[in-house]
Amino acid sequence: MILAIDVYYAESTAKVVGVLFEEQDESPKHIITEYISSVSDYIPGEFYKRELPCILKLLEQVKLADIEFIIVDGHVFVDNEEKHGLGAHLWENLNREIPIIGVAKKHFHNTEKVSFPVVRGESKNPLYVSSVGIDSDFAINFVRNMKGKYRFPSMLKILDQHTRLE
Repeated sequence: MILAIDVYYAESTAKVVGVLFEEQDESPKHIITEYISSVSDYIPGEFYKRELPCILKLLEQVKLADIEFIIVDGHVFVDNEEKHGLGAHLWENLNREIPIIGVAKKHFHNTEKVSFPVVRGESKNPLYVSSVGIDSDFAINFVRNMKGKYRFPSMLKILDQHTRLE
């Protein structure tokens, strides 16, 4: 089973959504949601401090032994020296037992060795794929081959839509 996670913020609250699916699924097997009533303030350069506790709370609803890997909305590393971003911090918090694939909409400066552009469909704008605990070529090909004919894979679009629903 694969788990993709996203977090939506409204002032000091958060809605965390996870979609559980298999590689060839057209729609999620299960959607899980967690509401967090008080989240940390955003600190520039330390986004993970706000998002990671929310994700860890959602993971309490999941049997982690069944998860092959987790996809996060964001970067695994924030520079070529592998300074930890959200994905790497999550991996560390999971005792390096569950691989993480980061899928980001924007490129970070000085990450060309750890974050790779993936063009999907007819879009000229790539997604940026990074990973830890799993081969980067696997992660790139997985995202490239996810269901959906547009820039964003269908499963990640479904995740985004559920995250933004009230």
